[in-house]
Amino acid sequence: MEPVSEPSPDLAALADSVREIEHHVGEAGWDGPVRVFALVRTQEMLRTEPGLAARLDPSVLVSAREQPWHLTSVEQEELPVAPDLETLLAGLSWPSTVDGMAVSVERVVLPPAAEEAMPQDTDAALEYLLAHPERQDVRLVVGALRDGPSWCAVRSRANDTAEQVGQGPDLVPGLVAAVRSTLD
Repeated sequence: MEPVSEPSPDLAALADSVREIEHHVGEAGWDGPVRVFALVRTQEMLRTEPGLAARLDPSVLVSAREQPWHLTSVEQEELPVAPDLETLLAGLSWPSTVDGMAVSVERVVLPPAAEEAMPQDTDAALEYLLAHPERQDVRLVVGALRDGPSWCAVRSRANDTAEQVGQGPDLVPGLVAAVRSTLD
């Protein structure tokens, strides 16, 4: 058996941040909007904006002192209007002070065989998708660091507990690529 290596500090910080975002978004319940978060290294944020320390939980300040890669997520309140997630992400860009970004989105997924039978017409496809007995509602939170790792969290409505959130670096490769493109 191969030894399990410790994740790099930036991957560990990103995984922690994505888990925190997933938990935060989950507290609002299901059927929520797309949410976008800038990820910034907490130490650097406090260096440039020392007054923010008063607004952070003391445990966050302790973690930030101990972990140079500790990340703070900053939800972006006024997203541009876009017809779909792909267009929204394609229109985002971040200043160099942002170390990464994360997005939360809900999707309906079907087994591959059911997807193949989906009608081509958009309205008919939506009706088919929403009425299909094997559909699964999922919440995806995908984060990536500029020139660094990615991390994903996937929660299904059918298994809506923190213990059953799937996690990994590339569970949703297309969305990981779209998130990364905002950081170029």
